[in-house]
Amino acid sequence: LASTAEMVQPGVFEVEYGLEAAHGHQNINGLLKWGAVKNLELWFLNNPIEKDAGTAGLGDSGAGFKFKLFPQKSARPTLSFLYVATIPTARPQLGAGAMQHLAQLLVSKDFGKHHFDANEGVQFVGRPGSSGFDRHYFTALSYSHPLTKKWAYTAEIAGFSRANAANPATMTILVAPTYSPSSRLVFDGGAYVAAYGNLPRVTFFLGLTYSVADLYHRHRVSGNQ
Repeated sequence: LASTAEMVQPGVFEVEYGLEAAHGHQNINGLLKWGAVKNLELWFLNNPIEKDAGTAGLGDSGAGFKFKLFPQKSARPTLSFLYVATIPTARPQLGAGAMQHLAQLLVSKDFGKHHFDANEGVQFVGRPGSSGFDRHYFTALSYSHPLTKKWAYTAEIAGFSRANAANPATMTILVAPTYSPSSRLVFDGGAYVAAYGNLPRVTFFLGLTYSVADLYHRHRVSGNQ
């Protein structure tokens, strides 16, 4: 799915958790983000539950970072660089079975209330049981627009090119409403359809994003007491 080029504020610790359900596939996926310093986010990823074709267990994990190259200004969009390493903590039936490395350029731009995110990147996919990597390319375009003060909607098209015989090209189309009861909490839910590729035809999902705390602010407050 598309990632925004925008960042959490320095010191902010944010969590994203989601549930996916499709025919023969279910998972719970998590992303922890921390604004380490200005323009730098640290990412930690984990799928605590993965279930495919009746086999269930721990999913893969990952770590990475996002670095903002420059912010949005006038006609110029926000541009960031994202790197994520996938660590094969799952059983081979449930995960990648080898290390993976993802590098992407993220572009975000607002036109009034219309928000666009575009991602372009490459993923190096390890070969289980042998050395070397295959690679495929990722492209995503996402659009979002508010409906009311708390409600909005998102539409997205995304896909990977072919990596090898076991990882053919894929393309998905997503539609989802979002609800923000507060500035710190966002719920989203919807479905994405596999236009082609070795994916379930329709996958339903629910997710939440929550800004847990400003760790630097807490430190400053405690230091002044």
